[in-house]
Amino acid sequence: MAGMLMRVLTSMLILAATLSLTGCGDDRPEKIEKYQQLTEQRLSTLNTMLEDGQVRNANLLKQYSSLLKQQKPDLAPLVDELAKDATAEGPMYTSLKRRLADAKNSANFTDLDQQLNEIENLYQAADPSLYNDMLSDPVNVIADMSEGKLARVNAISREAAALANNAEDFGPGSQLVGNPAYGSWQTDSSGMSFWAWYGMYSMFSNIFHRPIYYDRWSGNRGYSYYNDVGRYRYTSPKQAQAQEKTFEQTKKRFDSQGKRFDSPYAKSRTGATALSRESSSAPKTNTASTANKSGAQSGSKFRSNYSKDSSFRNSSNRTTRSVRRGK
Repeated sequence: MAGMLMRVLTSMLILAATLSLTGCGDDRPEKIEKYQQLTEQRLSTLNTMLEDGQVRNANLLKQYSSLLKQQKPDLAPLVDELAKDATAEGPMYTSLKRRLADAKNSANFTDLDQQLNEIENLYQAADPSLYNDMLSDPVNVIADMSEGKLARVNAISREAAALANNAEDFGPGSQLVGNPAYGSWQTDSSGMSFWAWYGMYSMFSNIFHRPIYYDRWSGNRGYSYYNDVGRYRYTSPKQAQAQEKTFEQTKKRFDSQGKRFDSPYAKSRTGATALSRESSSAPKTNTASTANKSGAQSGSKFRSNYSKDSSFRNSSNRTTRSVRRGK
């Protein structure tokens, strides 16, 4: 009798455990699919806003580009390339589209957590307010190239930023260094990593006449939106891994010499002004590599919950108004 009772109890426990596991199924695939849909909608909305002139910094980028070409016509090819970021043809927007396509293939990720983390980051990165802030970097590149004739946006002056951060002047385009949309870190025959611009952006090297080396830039870089605010959202897992690899290689070289080497993202630089609420609540930039590699939840407080997004269209309209006001 006791043996039969034990078998019945064991069967009931197994059944209860099975039902419990069934009721707590993995909802990550569903969330990933939902975020893919929402991100596609956001990118479409962002495209329309860029075309209709509803993104403040995109409009400034066009205006600044036109004015700088009049001031310095010899820089027209480079300026025209920078101006592309005011459209859906620019490197920032096309990078988001490419990442979204990659995010639909689970084979590109180590696990579902990393895939979900990436698609949530993309959903945030496509937010027009965040994207408007991201465009402050190319706008300020042109502002600096104008030698003070055009004002910076969402950032303190070049001189104030250099003083506040004890930063070195790495020349025109320095706000874009480190951003994988514009170039990448390459290693020369001596084992030194340097910044290699993509395509027309290589004109920056011709202007400054010397390469930007990773070890020197890491400790002496100035403020930029990408490196100090937006890196968490605007960096794919593969890009984060490449950045981490460059850091590890450089650190190993310094260790062999008995010297200390800190990541360029170990601390944020001072310089941001009047950023959107979305940017102000973004995870710290030094969490990008860890989160994108492992799907860590360090930025969970900033994550959206699509179940609360009862009306994506209404959310987009609210964002449109805030970007047009330049908040």
